[in-house]
Amino acid sequence: MVEREQCFLSTGKNHMNIKNFKHCTQIKVRNYEIDWQGIVHNANYLLYFEIARVQYFHDIGAGLDEKSVNTNAKIVLVRHEINYKTSARFGDTLNVYSRISAIKNTSFICEGMMENTKTKTLVAENVAFHVWLNPQTDKSLRVPDEFRKSIQKYEGDNCVIEWGKIEA
Repeated sequence: MVEREQCFLSTGKNHMNIKNFKHCTQIKVRNYEIDWQGIVHNANYLLYFEIARVQYFHDIGAGLDEKSVNTNAKIVLVRHEINYKTSARFGDTLNVYSRISAIKNTSFICEGMMENTKTKTLVAENVAFHVWLNPQTDKSLRVPDEFRKSIQKYEGDNCVIEWGKIEA
């Protein structure tokens, strides 16, 4: 019997702390994002975290756009975890905090926290695992040192970076 891999968010090793997040994107809940229960549909939380991650990359100068994704690199999401804490509703404004918490050889881990701006209530937590690929071959590539350096400059000691062998 094969044991299921334990959820990253539930291991206790990854206790998220709002103080570790430097980047925040505000999102206003729109009427078409609400389900029949009158709350934000669960899939939209993943979209909110994605919007915040893309804004994070843009704001730190990581150059994430269609041209860079199709020529220099291909970054794919390979695993997503989310813990829902409370529901958001139409008209709520949400603070979506983003950060990169770790960079490994060919992958990096993004974390996110979402809170209701008015009440400061935690709405959801997210961990997203990304892999860096060669856009022509779809084979995994080592995360470039330039990317590692820009994340280290922004995140400081709040990001665990595996440098490995540095090319001379």
